[in-house]
Amino acid sequence: MEVKNDVVGESTLSAINKADKFNDWMYSTIAEFCKGHVLEVGSGIGNISNCFIRDNKQIMLTDFNVSYCETLRKKYQHHKNVLGVKLMDLIDPNFDEKHQDLLGKFDTVFALNVVEHIQTDFTAIQNCKKLLRKGGNLIILVPSYDALYNGMDKELGHYRRYNKKKLSTLFIANDFEIIHKQYFNAMGVFGWFYTGKLLMKRMIPSSQMVTYNKLVPLFKVVDKALVPFWGLSTIVVGKKR
Repeated sequence: MEVKNDVVGESTLSAINKADKFNDWMYSTIAEFCKGHVLEVGSGIGNISNCFIRDNKQIMLTDFNVSYCETLRKKYQHHKNVLGVKLMDLIDPNFDEKHQDLLGKFDTVFALNVVEHIQTDFTAIQNCKKLLRKGGNLIILVPSYDALYNGMDKELGHYRRYNKKKLSTLFIANDFEIIHKQYFNAMGVFGWFYTGKLLMKRMIPSSQMVTYNKLVPLFKVVDKALVPFWGLSTIVVGKKR
């Protein structure tokens, strides 16, 4: 998996880390599909991991970035419900050999804002499936709509954006039973378009994320009306047959 401009990635994760209401909202959106032993792909600096740990869910944290894994260990290694922190590249050609001890061990695997960074997204989903027990859930969240692709996507190392049909096709190709799909964060579409397309910014301004976080209670209400039609993120949940 190729790392593109990780300075921008770290800055973005740090900005989102301060957005506690937004992180809780994203977590609550997927929580009902998270069961048993959970593995998070692409934990970063723990923005969403924190929510699972707070709610005493049994979770293993992974990332392909050595520095992030070190940060995660320092923050969470003493929490009794953290099953471990492991370096993991979803498209490593030796994936099965390196992670043999984890294959078929988890009831839930989730990856939020990860798959868009991976050129061979089919392989990423395929290897996520290997980590699941039969009947386990895979939860994937990715950015929506190719038409929204802009300089911020490029700086973050995004290969593409998705919609429900495009992401569902990946699940079907890997023989998952799709049990849920939705859009998320409808108002974010306007912010991403304005900041990335009109202002042509290359990264999310920290001040903008602070303001957005304050408005989350309002945006949650708006989402109830609009997410059947659009959202800045696309979520699909599949069950391993």
